[in-house]
Amino acid sequence: MSIDLSSPELYFNRELSWLKFNSRVLAQAKDCSLPPLERMKFIAIYGTNLDEFYMIRVAGLKALFKARIQETAIDKITPTEQLERIHKTLHKEHKTLESSFKEIMKELKEHNVYIKNYSKLTERQQEIIKEQFFEQIYPVIMPIAIDATHPFPHLNNLSFALALKFEDRRGNIKHGLIRIPRILPRFLKVEHCFVPIESVVEYFSTELFHGLKLISSTPFRVTRNADIEIEEEEADDFMEILEEGIRARNRGTLVRLEIMEGTDDDLIGFLTTHLHLDGHDIYHYKIPLNLGTLWHIVGQEELAHLTLPTYTPKTLPPFDDNSDIFEAIEKKDVLLYHPYESFDPVVRFIKDASKDPNTLSMRMTLYRVGKNSPIVTALIRAAQDGKQVTVLVELKARFDEENNLHWAKALEDAGAHVIYGITGLKVHAKIAQITKRKGSKLQGYLHLGTGNYNPITSRIYTDMSYFTSKKDFNKDATKFFHFITGFADHISLKKLIIAPLGIKPKLISMIEEEATHKEEGLIILKANSLVDPDIIQALYQASISGCKIELIIRGICVLKPGIKGVSENISVYSIIGKYLEHPRISFFKHDSCQCYISSADLMPRNLIRRIEIMTPIEDASLQQKIRQILSLQLKDSKLRWKLKSSGEYKQVKQEGESVNNHDILEDYVTQIYDKAQKDISEYSRRITNKVIKG
Repeated sequence: MSIDLSSPELYFNRELSWLKFNSRVLAQAKDCSLPPLERMKFIAIYGTNLDEFYMIRVAGLKALFKARIQETAIDKITPTEQLERIHKTLHKEHKTLESSFKEIMKELKEHNVYIKNYSKLTERQQEIIKEQFFEQIYPVIMPIAIDATHPFPHLNNLSFALALKFEDRRGNIKHGLIRIPRILPRFLKVEHCFVPIESVVEYFSTELFHGLKLISSTPFRVTRNADIEIEEEEADDFMEILEEGIRARNRGTLVRLEIMEGTDDDLIGFLTTHLHLDGHDIYHYKIPLNLGTLWHIVGQEELAHLTLPTYTPKTLPPFDDNSDIFEAIEKKDVLLYHPYESFDPVVRFIKDASKDPNTLSMRMTLYRVGKNSPIVTALIRAAQDGKQVTVLVELKARFDEENNLHWAKALEDAGAHVIYGITGLKVHAKIAQITKRKGSKLQGYLHLGTGNYNPITSRIYTDMSYFTSKKDFNKDATKFFHFITGFADHISLKKLIIAPLGIKPKLISMIEEEATHKEEGLIILKANSLVDPDIIQALYQASISGCKIELIIRGICVLKPGIKGVSENISVYSIIGKYLEHPRISFFKHDSCQCYISSADLMPRNLIRRIEIMTPIEDASLQQKIRQILSLQLKDSKLRWKLKSSGEYKQVKQEGESVNNHDILEDYVTQIYDKAQKDISEYSRRITNKVIKG
């Protein structure tokens, strides 16, 4: 009997799966084996994740509901049902969030660290904060009266403000607002006490609304639809229309209101009347609003002992002796695993090329580079020196559009050839190519990665970097850049596989081939998300044939494992810990290459609507390195969660000593580094002695 592998019963809902991921993040905040500020860090991440979920995913569902669209994905759950389940899940999880926060604050109290409202401070502390208020806050904030002649103001996305209820001398009720701009600190600090700014502003609110008596107040925060829609085909000036899109983000439909629990009903009515939100979209908190700003406390240097020890990434051979990085790449291919292995060689790759008079051209893609980017600075220098610099800056990288616009303009001003994305596609590929003159010939050098060219995030995201000088790879890279800068509608490559045309068919082909080996087959896929139905159906078919499949999917997974006769040979794991798991890796036991790294997640948007690169790793020693990393992660008994067919995740536990792959890899790389440094030191000593004796 044939099985309908497209049946909705075989798929989890994408949005609800994402909520499960964020629940796993929140679970880290309950882990008492972690230091208190490490736990608080996960609450900050949980809050930031939730902001983006509401701005994009919930906003999208609301738009579908408004358009009366009933079916949206392979699971066939309507937008209405999804919104109901999301609200139910989040309102239920609210208690876990608040109890976790209170547990952390209780532990911080033992270290004399507090979050206290202004009214709870000692007189001496109040005097210090009062001075800060009148010197740094009072001149910046403004009272906003709301009445028949003073309309309710427009509030930008993620605006944070105070709603206030007053009584005048005649006994009339008045309403007002005080916005708290993002340029102001979220917490004012006195000793090791962090004072929420809203409690200070509330205390001194009558200094702004003179002659009124404060009856009640609440801090509140609004979230808007932040998904930018750009009609690229109609855009004469793409940069101009993108800038307009960024401004429009602050005018999107309101989708969420966060306020404090116990707020005066009249104030709630005042806000909801003006904001036009229903009860489902109102979240009442007993803990400070704007959870992402808890980083302000987590990042305090003097409290570093209350987080996990900071690991310093190591530069290992062959890049550890400051010799010519390009000569090292010519000798052999190199694979780095960040953040255990430093991202510095990637920066050096670009920096050294920018200064070398033998460098003829530099080409790369930029998706998220961060502020004060040393890589972009080096590209600007190279362009100013007359080198041919070609950079594709993806202006549509969500929430990085403004930063990318800034860098794109700076590069163009320096004389670089800048491409502002590709019509209809996002360029998410991570590739850099350096071409040098070497004698009478030209030599190419390549970097291909799974993560962004961002030295800051490279310290907290796990990712892979691959360096090669092989001719076939460089020829493909040259064709790739010609493809994205020219008019070609297709591309033929020997080694590199690209989306939207190649990665998905290649993956499905390799899955189908591995399935022919039945019980002897083994597939391991590591990604951030698994959503693409065609990939999932190929995996189901492979499982039916008897092939063993291990999936390490950090976030969304709509595949249902453990279904008898369909997916009983599939195991799905998620690793949540100190580092954000970010590399995309594929392993096929019987494939001629076995190992591939990629910039693409297993989602339709990556495989169909983006330009991505998948890179075969041909060197046997590098393949072994990848297999060892995957094997270690599949043995992790501290950070690994297993997905059940019910949709619930259960943390993997085992008897005996627990295996934490993050800790083990830190220790392992440190040992290699220490040995290399010892060998270098011994070599230097021998040379010195030889010189002295000579």
